[in-house]
Amino acid sequence: MNLSPKRSEEPDVNLTPMIDVVFLLLLFFMVSTSFIRESSLKVDLPEATGEAMTEQAEPVDIVIKADGKVLVNDQELATVTSEALAAVLKRVVGEQKDPHVIISADAKAEYQLIVTAMDTAQQLGYTKLTLATRQTTAE
Repeated sequence: MNLSPKRSEEPDVNLTPMIDVVFLLLLFFMVSTSFIRESSLKVDLPEATGEAMTEQAEPVDIVIKADGKVLVNDQELATVTSEALAAVLKRVVGEQKDPHVIISADAKAEYQLIVTAMDTAQQLGYTKLTLATRQTTAE
């Protein structure tokens, strides 16, 4: 006859279900996180000082129409080449060191013409380049 008191077992906590839930949460957050894709091109952006810009001479307007016609300050180019555009830009700019160039292209314009205009302005050393856009209105 064994009269010794029964030894009660220590209560233990089964951690397996909790570990499963933690792994599932980790997997959920990893899948649902949106990763920001960094640009592979290094771009040094200018800093804004908050001061008003000084008044400069008239900007140079390059207008690219949907049918492929290119106008520089309302002067139409006979042939749309980088050399012809550079010649007209030099004539229009005159003695200005770094004029403000505004490129206004139709939404249906050929993308190559826009790149040619940007590239020609960059080759001439013009750094103040703006691409004109139309702001959408919420209706």
